[in-house]
Amino acid sequence: MKQAEVRPLTVTGSGVVAETVRLIPEADHCVRLFTYGAVRQLSVGGTLIKGTRTTRVNRNIKIPRVLVVDEDGTQLGILDTAEALSIAETKGLDLVEVAPTARPPVCRIMDYGRYKYEQSKKARKSRQASHSMKVKTIKFRPKTDNHDYNFKKKHIVNFLQAGNKVKVIMQFRGREITHLDLGLEFLRHLIDEVDEYGTPESMPMREGRFVSFILAPRKGPTTTG
Repeated sequence: MKQAEVRPLTVTGSGVVAETVRLIPEADHCVRLFTYGAVRQLSVGGTLIKGTRTTRVNRNIKIPRVLVVDEDGTQLGILDTAEALSIAETKGLDLVEVAPTARPPVCRIMDYGRYKYEQSKKARKSRQASHSMKVKTIKFRPKTDNHDYNFKKKHIVNFLQAGNKVKVIMQFRGREITHLDLGLEFLRHLIDEVDEYGTPESMPMREGRFVSFILAPRKGPTTTG
């Protein structure tokens, strides 16, 4: 069995560590281990295999020597773990093992409690943002009259101003599909008229007798005069 080839370890200022190991040279398969603080992700050929939370901190780090990265991202070199822990304690910080499979393992000096709090806060904000944004649906027909068009356009603007996405659907019935170009022109006109409030995530796409696209709100509050 061929010995695994371990490529150089990369440590970034944000504490992200990436290690690449070629396990099957014949098939050119690579295993990549990415460590983000407490979260480790393993992928083979770009496919995520698993995520684990096995971070060791301070005196739970048992290996005798480690590669140490300072709180500002500076590499302090390979030190005895006891010495690295002493440096961290002198600064009132923690020694955190961020790449346990590296040789030697990589440890970062940081405020681990604050780091976990900030990560939790970011995750909570991300969840709140994803939950607060809804996708509203507005349907048109190629023969939608001006009154109905303006009524629905007003709803689209209101939805976008509220921070929601809008899925716009053009429905064709019977022989209306033979005038697809008129329907697309209708939608392009709509996109132009609401451009101040939202922008399409993609151009209108046809699916059978329907043409649809999604409008996303422009960043920042928008008010009408």
